[in-house]
Amino acid sequence: MPIDLVQQIDALLPQTQCTRCGYPSCKKYAEALAANQAEINQCPPGGDEGIVALSQLLSRPVLPLNPANGTIKPRQLVVIDEDVCIGCTLCIKACPVDAIVGANKMLHTVITSECTGCDLCIPACPVDCIHLYDDPNQEWSVERRDLAKSRFDEHQNRREREQQAREERMAQQAQLLQNLHRSKENCDNQKNSAESNKTNFIADIMARAQQKK
Repeated sequence: MPIDLVQQIDALLPQTQCTRCGYPSCKKYAEALAANQAEINQCPPGGDEGIVALSQLLSRPVLPLNPANGTIKPRQLVVIDEDVCIGCTLCIKACPVDAIVGANKMLHTVITSECTGCDLCIPACPVDCIHLYDDPNQEWSVERRDLAKSRFDEHQNRREREQQAREERMAQQAQLLQNLHRSKENCDNQKNSAESNKTNFIADIMARAQQKK
């Protein structure tokens, strides 16, 4: 797969990371497009302009947005109802660009300037305290797109580091348990050996006593 083509396609995508295209990220959608495994009309946030741009880059015919992927509508952001939020942190885990801050059992809030409107946090909320509203700035500028991509990349890198740290901890715990098991086996073997020596010693004494008789 041509890496430069993937990068060119990815540069045309809005980087909202909303997964409406059917892929887990804009880059994965770009890879599918480069491999001719996806259509150019699967990105609602990109709108008609995005479809046209992809059509020109990939020399494919312009298609209307696939309704299975959603509809083209005004850009939206999310807000958390502070009176209802229970601080469960599920929305924080669902946000692909780390635009929600808070702590367990404490109020969460959305960093408006970093929200992409992907709305992945909404189904994650168990008390329906997250709501959409129209973005007062409807222009999805290059700067906003680049910021979203940068924050998504940082989010992914952090998750990978956390996963690697978890795997290392699990490996260390497994090694510790294995060492403890070996240590116990050695202790048991030494105990058995000592008991065996003691038994042999007593048997030897008894045998000598029997000979003297």
